[in-house]
Amino acid sequence: MNRELMRILSLLLPSLQQTIYMVVVSTIFSVVLGLPLGVLLVITEKGGIWEKPSFNRILGTVINILRSIPFLILMIVVFPLSRLIVGTTIGTTATIIPLSIVATPFVARVIESSLKEVDRGAVEASLSMGATPFQIITKVLIPESLPSLIQGITLTMINIIGYSAMAGALGGGGLGDLAIRYGSQRYDTHVLIATVVVLIIVVQAIQFAGNYIAKKIDRR
Repeated sequence: MNRELMRILSLLLPSLQQTIYMVVVSTIFSVVLGLPLGVLLVITEKGGIWEKPSFNRILGTVINILRSIPFLILMIVVFPLSRLIVGTTIGTTATIIPLSIVATPFVARVIESSLKEVDRGAVEASLSMGATPFQIITKVLIPESLPSLIQGITLTMINIIGYSAMAGALGGGGLGDLAIRYGSQRYDTHVLIATVVVLIIVVQAIQFAGNYIAKKIDRR
């Protein structure tokens, strides 16, 4: 029993580290890219503080198209980009590229939804006092919607965990790759069950942390 447990742990721990690495870095990149897109969706809509309906429609359409592409197909499509940036198309670092791309439009919509929850009266009051669009974004929209933004980023991380597991089918590394190579191809039920349990624990831990942080910073 001890020998079997050590064998499973020796397989799980490196794969778990790879998954955490992929998820954390991909989340950072997707938030950096998705935040400005989400802000633009809000401020350029009809009645927004920087109203540009035509631009808003084009941007919304592009984001919707990107969200419609299945992850595995997108991963194959961006193989050349992964090879250009990191020099390979397999492994955890290479997988960060498609993970960041697939999560960016999701983040943009999450940011858009969160910013729209801000009381319109607070925005109008800031405008009446002569605040610039940039000041409204940084002093009103983002601070007031921060708890919702944290919840959205938490949901993004959980989605990326799911995508990273799928990436294992194409040599992406992490827990998904472990489940496929051992749990499926080698019929190692113990490793497969352990992988599922670890994924459940990780998702629950991220959700708990996100809820806790959002609650702590909620000033309402």
